[in-house]
Amino acid sequence: MKLGHADSYKKLKFNITYARKMKGITQIQLAERIGISRTHMSNIEAPNGSAGLSLDVLFDIADALEMPVAKLFDFRD
Repeated sequence: MKLGHADSYKKLKFNITYARKMKGITQIQLAERIGISRTHMSNIEAPNGSAGLSLDVLFDIADALEMPVAKLFDFRD
């Protein structure tokens, strides 16, 4: 992850976590739905973690959460 994008990554990770919790889905359930490990899912959601994510995984997350991927990039305060 590029240091200059750290704030955007943090907001994206927060939005993923928030959307998942609003759907009542655990990290394990979401990880299974998109074919990644729970550890990888945990690293994706970790707000201060340096783990990035591919566009494929991001699209899979959005599909599993039944939402447009653009909604995950809604960073309005």
